[in-house]
Amino acid sequence: MEKSSLLRTDKEITEIYYRNVQSVFRIAFMYLGNRADSEDAVQSVFMKFIDSKPYFNDEEHERAWFVTVTKNLCKNVLKSSWRIRKEDIEKAELPCYTDCYDEESEVLNEIRRLKPDYRITVYLYYYEGFSVREIAELLSKKESTVQTWLARGRERLRMELGGESHEA
Repeated sequence: MEKSSLLRTDKEITEIYYRNVQSVFRIAFMYLGNRADSEDAVQSVFMKFIDSKPYFNDEEHERAWFVTVTKNLCKNVLKSSWRIRKEDIEKAELPCYTDCYDEESEVLNEIRRLKPDYRITVYLYYYEGFSVREIAELLSKKESTVQTWLARGRERLRMELGGESHEA
């Protein structure tokens, strides 16, 4: 069977969906910052999956595909003129990020407050379990850049959450 014409059964699509939906939602939430936009992103990512019928070598390849597509889609949403105008209207309200996370909401809220590069790197490393090398590949960055972002993100989290700083 040719890879580009891979047909999946409804059962296979459902299994892939349930394996990846939480990860896609959380990554989208890290980028977009609210439930509605994150849910829209999940829908768009899975529509792309169904339409493009990608071939996966294994579950790690599948997982990397979903992370990459989610990241790219979210970056496009953040660049859109509609999003920019919408954010201007909402600036008066402080968003509440605890609506989708009951556990560890304080830590996740602090992660959401990090700079975007630190935020997604810390999230992918600690919550999705990607290695520095894998994150570098997913974000198209050097490993040393990812290590720097992780270190700076951890330090800022430590300071915000009341831990001691290791800077001299």
